[in-house]
Amino acid sequence: MGKYVELLREAVPGLSTVGYLASRKVWELPEGVAVQEAARRVQISLIGPPLDYPLDAAEYRRVIAAMAQAGAQALIVNGQPQNYENQRLIIELAEKGRLPAIFPWRGSCELGGLMAYAPDEVEIVRHIVNQIAQILRGTSPGDLPFYQPTKFELVINLKTAKALGIELSASLVARADEVIE
Repeated sequence: MGKYVELLREAVPGLSTVGYLASRKVWELPEGVAVQEAARRVQISLIGPPLDYPLDAAEYRRVIAAMAQAGAQALIVNGQPQNYENQRLIIELAEKGRLPAIFPWRGSCELGGLMAYAPDEVEIVRHIVNQIAQILRGTSPGDLPFYQPTKFELVINLKTAKALGIELSASLVARADEVIE
């Protein structure tokens, strides 16, 4: 989670306040606590409000508008499934609120999100195929070790940066695995 904060901080010089788009429950889970601690370490205020159920279009509109009104200068989108399902709406609302946003899915940049820092999908699929092959050869699924991605990709959408009036540093763009122009 610290990487999300770091990347946004580099993309938006002078960043001091970031909205964290996650449900109330996620804010309280270790993942939510980790992003709060990462922001606190670099003296960035992480603000809500948290999303409340039902997570429908009206709730996303309410929360993102409240974040913009509270002075959020950027947005971190949590990877919970409801955010994935609503990513088009989130991108639209972030653009409307002039909030540079970072997502945990590379496809978000193809839809117009500013940045994505996400596990390498090819590596994940390769690992899944390997595990399926092991199971088909007789390995019990319970005997397979838990897998955590180790390779991540940074994707940047320069069209979105331009639309938001953000001049991304050459070093940040150079570090990207993919740049959408």
